[in-house]
Amino acid sequence: QVQLVESGGGLVQAGGSLRLSCLASGIIFSIDTMAWYRQAPGKQRELVASISSGGRTTYTDSVQGRFTISRDNAKKTVYLQMNSLKPEDTALYYCNAYIISTVIDRRPHWGQGTQVTVSS
Repeated sequence: QVQLVESGGGLVQAGGSLRLSCLASGIIFSIDTMAWYRQAPGKQRELVASISSGGRTTYTDSVQGRFTISRDNAKKTVYLQMNSLKPEDTALYYCNAYIISTVIDRRPHWGQGTQVTVSS
């Protein structure tokens, strides 16, 4: 009943920027934490950044100072502004959101992923 759709990925040169977006739709009463994960081939999926319903943010060390996560609750959208991109940022980026649909349906959901490729 819930869908998360990412957009904004693409191919950029090192040092460039991208802005990822993730829109939640479906049966949604409220959304708690929203986050961005990424997974490179042969590597474990890692948490990149998260943002609570109140706007509190966290970042993994490797992106601290370069990436900014934000959300628009009215639009049910979370963003990831990525600046000063490095080749090691290349990965499939996934949106994750803990969504409360009903009193008994409260769980995290995943988007389909959007590819980010950073060339050197």
